[in-house]
Amino acid sequence: MAKIIDLKTFYEDSGNLTVIEKELPFRIQRIFYIYSVDNSTRGKHRHKKTRQFLLAVKGSCKVYNKASATDPLECFTLDSPSKALLVEPEDWHYMESFTADCILQVFASTTFDPDDYIYEAYPE
Repeated sequence: MAKIIDLKTFYEDSGNLTVIEKELPFRIQRIFYIYSVDNSTRGKHRHKKTRQFLLAVKGSCKVYNKASATDPLECFTLDSPSKALLVEPEDWHYMESFTADCILQVFASTTFDPDDYIYEAYPE
């Protein structure tokens, strides 16, 4: 089940500093960015093994998540670099409503493997 993680952030007149130290419950194997998204929907999948940590470094987007066939569809808004969303392998998720300046950074627990993806959504 996906959950929001509030990151330790230090606010100062000279600028803010956000730290990611012990929040990731996995070793990072891959980092990628999603940006310059038009009105498209991204994602629409879940994984067999991969855990992900999503962070809107700039701008905002909405992440929709369904943890199982019996769980409701949840909506998470990522609109601050001081909060992130932990997505588990069984979480069918997609992202949309990207602002023009959104940069969504994703930390993943595995390297890319096309066989790890499940594109079939849970039934409503």
